Amino acid sequence: MDATMVERKKSVDTVYEVKDLNLWYGKQHALKNISFSIDESQVTAIIGPSGCGKSTFIKTLNLMINMIPSVKMSGEINYKGNNLLSTKVDLVDLRQKVGMVFQKPNPFPKSIYENVAYGPKVHGIKKKKVLDEIVEKSLKNAFLWDEVKDRLHANAMGLSGGQQQRLCIARALATEPSVLLMDEPTSALDPISTTKIEELISELKKNYTIVIVTHNMQQAARISDQTAFFYMGELVEIGETNQIFTSPINKKTEEYITGQFG
Repeated sequence: MDATMVERKKSVDTVYEVKDLNLWYGKQHALKNISFSIDESQVTAIIGPSGCGKSTFIKTLNLMINMIPSVKMSGEINYKGNNLLSTKVDLVDLRQKVGMVFQKPNPFPKSIYENVAYGPKVHGIKKKKVLDEIVEKSLKNAFLWDEVKDRLHANAMGLSGGQQQRLCIARALATEPSVLLMDEPTSALDPISTTKIEELISELKKNYTIVIVTHNMQQAARISDQTAFFYMGELVEIGETNQIFTSPINKKTEEYITGQFG
């Protein structure tokens, strides 16, 4: 199935250019001939029913999928012009530049401060003054500073679920990535926390390229610039979000967003 594509306005920079990406778990063909681009300072939402390849795809963008021994891939994942599948990649460096936030908040059982300072320390930053500045900046960028500035050395596990997720976003931002991958970041959160995360994403896209997997189509419509619809391992349609939700070209896309399956 060829994905239905709509010509998009060219932005300053294309961060990812994925071409004919195929992925297998052993003999299971999980991603089939995926091709599309992700532009700088945009939010790209990936929607589709469970098991369609959304989470698998997002984990290819920082090669986290390589942690599964049975995985094989072909095609190209070009990140800023470099094909991650054909060149030797420094995974530590890649994951510094391409941060990830998971479905369930996963703070370390350490203080709020140590959670955010962890990445910079791994990358060699030792001076307390510099770390202090990074922690404050990252927490402010994650809309969390005002809530935790007086208890930075308290255990992060004492935060609410929504606060923990914003802490995980701050932790990802602390290494100064250019891309932020989010795999269902609000599915475990209450509506108020979800709204805060959505507001945060809208603010972060000014400085970061964001790719978000979501089951929540209303969320995709609210926060994303482009939307990609995956079904059974294939990219069915991709286009500007407003177009996808108001006038999808592919009938399968229309059936999914109107709730006829999923």
